[in-house]
Amino acid sequence: MGLLSGKTALITGAARGIGKAIAVKFAQEGANIAFTDLVIDENGQATEKEIEAYGVKCKGYASNAADFAQSEEVVKQVKEEFGAIDILINNAGITKDGLMLRMTEAQWDAVIGVNLKSAFNFIHACVPVMMRQRGGSIINMASVVGVHGNAGQANYAASKAGMIALAKSVAQEMGPKGIRANAIAPGFIDTAMTQQLSEDIRKEWTSKIPLRRGGTTEDIANTALFLASDLSSYVSGQVIQVDGGMNM
Repeated sequence: MGLLSGKTALITGAARGIGKAIAVKFAQEGANIAFTDLVIDENGQATEKEIEAYGVKCKGYASNAADFAQSEEVVKQVKEEFGAIDILINNAGITKDGLMLRMTEAQWDAVIGVNLKSAFNFIHACVPVMMRQRGGSIINMASVVGVHGNAGQANYAASKAGMIALAKSVAQEMGPKGIRANAIAPGFIDTAMTQQLSEDIRKEWTSKIPLRRGGTTEDIANTALFLASDLSSYVSGQVIQVDGGMNM
């Protein structure tokens, strides 16, 4: 029996990267997986097959997480097809970096919409389901820049700080209903995006990290597993920085 046997997890933006790593980890622990992405292409279909190989149910849903109506419809479909939603991971996210003086309104709106409004959309839709179940775990994927800020990423940092405050607020509102809400704040994680950085930039980053390495998607998935499972049944309203000690 896995830590999540019989549970259903809904993970946004999970066809690849950190979201996919969480989906695979949860499936290994017995959870059925519903995930979203803008389109369910070859990557998404491959993710479905990979997860189903663990003997659990898995389905990908094409959805723009920033769209309120689409998000409500996805949650409705997941509830109908899976019967429950025990875990919600708000992982959908984008970056459109730029210094404040040069940042456009479109850059700001796009990042806030995909990163922060999407979390509102899915929490708003999932909370009634979890209330009827008398329990659930909500995890917002934030970032260390949401705690400490970062030059050139005002929009991204603001969205991730919002994810933290959103989790804390939901934890206060929904605690009496048995629903927990927490945030994970990854640091420098080795993903396809960070692997595109130059070797010099990567070395500069890791030199500032006490553990002297970047994190892995597995590191984030393990933290998500803790927060999603009964191992953390008395943990709510918290932000866990998974950053190798970069920001203490």
